[in-house]
Amino acid sequence: MKSIIIIFCIYISIAQALDNGLAKTPPMGWMSWERFRCITDCDKYPDECISERLIMEMADIMVKDGYLDAGYEYVNIDDCWSELEREDGKIVADKKRFPRGIKFLSDYVHSKGLKFGTYLDYGTKTCAGYPGSLEYLETDAQSLADWNVDFIKMDGCNVDTEKMVDGYIEFGRLMNATGRPIVYSCSWPAYFEFYRKPTMIPDYEVLKKTCNLWRNWKDIEDSYESMLFTADYFAEHADRVSPHAGPGHWNDPDTLLLGNFGLTYEQSKAQLAIWAIIASPFLLSTDLRTITPEIKELLLNREIIAIDQDPLGIQGKQLKKGYGIEVWVRPVLPRIGNEYSYAVAFVSRRTDGHGYAFPYTLADLELKNKNGYIVKDLFNLKRSTFEMQENDMTEERVNPTGANFYKFTPIENNREL
Repeated sequence: MKSIIIIFCIYISIAQALDNGLAKTPPMGWMSWERFRCITDCDKYPDECISERLIMEMADIMVKDGYLDAGYEYVNIDDCWSELEREDGKIVADKKRFPRGIKFLSDYVHSKGLKFGTYLDYGTKTCAGYPGSLEYLETDAQSLADWNVDFIKMDGCNVDTEKMVDGYIEFGRLMNATGRPIVYSCSWPAYFEFYRKPTMIPDYEVLKKTCNLWRNWKDIEDSYESMLFTADYFAEHADRVSPHAGPGHWNDPDTLLLGNFGLTYEQSKAQLAIWAIIASPFLLSTDLRTITPEIKELLLNREIIAIDQDPLGIQGKQLKKGYGIEVWVRPVLPRIGNEYSYAVAFVSRRTDGHGYAFPYTLADLELKNKNGYIVKDLFNLKRSTFEMQENDMTEERVNPTGANFYKFTPIENNREL
């Protein structure tokens, strides 16, 4: 835990980063890409194509089904929303799929109490071949402001990597100059760390002064293997990247896969727990019209959302692993005296068909409050909390490929404050 305490001190001393007053906690919302990709044939796939209708339906459900009340506030279109050519130098929405334009859609989303986001690419073309922003940065920044956009994801396909940093900085400056407050999601770290060889290490101090969040690693795919591949990046590089996360500037491991096709219920719990521990943006990318009650319950779990949105903004890390079990730990509020509370996830990579049992003590978790902790099961809120003292041994069982998730709150004078 010494290394985690050092990180606490780093966070306390970090200077203010991007000064737009936004994303003081990791952004929460919905994004189109993972589930709907670049489906544009509305005649063949009317319920799935990237269109005005799809975005409006997702916005309606986010309000009706409680996602907005739980904190999911952004509705974001990813790639494939525009015409294939600019008109008078401006990007315009596809006239068949978005007949009333982006400003209409933005106004509709805002009328629901939600915020609206969209997608651009710094290169000559987007990753799917639509118009890029290179040579049009000022025009596109003004378009975002004119449309009352609240969130922009700026991708990095089809451009010289060496030009990215200056370009992203310039686009941020131009957005700020419009006077419109827009959450700025950058992609250049992913192109440096994964997509370009040899590996190029981003300057995270520059990132914090430029972007509210940034993709570090490869696009996540709808599979358990892809989720673990992303989680492993954050486990292996935690000492390098986690100190740079905090209010206003976040590492982004990409969208939550829950509700799609690639994760079982237990694996969905594992992603949700790890993403909450590492202070990830909670961006859903699923069909909210068909989501199962069990997955919806996970996504609307207020206790887990509170861990992800903890105002300290300290990114947690993988503390240890062994026998196919990983322990992920994050400091959170409340703080009792000199002791933080902790979110602790036990994540299983075992596939041997039963809940693997293993004992642990507070010392194994490097939790040191002399009066012990009150422990709450975050996946089973109906379960009574229990108390764990310094010398207690507790047995944990984690289902194969799943996770157990707890909050440990320090006790003062043998009582929970």
